[in-house]
Amino acid sequence: MANVSVYNMEGKEVGTLELNDAVFGVEVNEHLVHLAVVAQLANKRQGTQKAKTRSEVSGGGRKPWRQKGTGHARQGSTRSPQWKGGGVVFAPTPRDYTIRLNKKEKRAALKSALTSRVQDNKFIVVDEFKFDEIKTKKFQNVMDNLKVSKALVVLGDNDQNTVLSARNIAGVKTAQAGTINVYDILKYNTVVATKAAVASIEEVYA
Repeated sequence: MANVSVYNMEGKEVGTLELNDAVFGVEVNEHLVHLAVVAQLANKRQGTQKAKTRSEVSGGGRKPWRQKGTGHARQGSTRSPQWKGGGVVFAPTPRDYTIRLNKKEKRAALKSALTSRVQDNKFIVVDEFKFDEIKTKKFQNVMDNLKVSKALVVLGDNDQNTVLSARNIAGVKTAQAGTINVYDILKYNTVVATKAAVASIEEVYA
């Protein structure tokens, strides 16, 4: 099992923590991680784009002029794509971009992402975050003490003082242990998790 250092809010090492290999020491499956990221980004798309084809725009019911003898090219409708006010040739239509992964694939991808962060020494464990008040500067000081800039901060519970203190810091996102996802783990340079969050993750995914 991998051992990681545990730090306090001053950035000082206060102990070590043994990570469960069933979650943080699996074989990294890059293909599954890629599928999970693609699925998450695709599922965020609304798919509500729409433009009208020649059959949907108004007007153009009669033939604008007779077939022959005018000197013009033959035309069947004033709403053909080449006309001003005409329809779009291959108009986009509403569609569902959803990509579905089964539960085992999702779990394996998340474990792979967490393992890769541990292997790259980009997984930092903090004993706890405790703020008496909502203060962005205090949270920024903690990040500076840990020498972290762009980070995903994983909390064991919904501590509003911590969440609101971190909200206005660019490059920092807070999440509860039960809501982490592959995209966020890979998007941020470092994962900073509390001991309680690590325990929750191991309880759910081990």
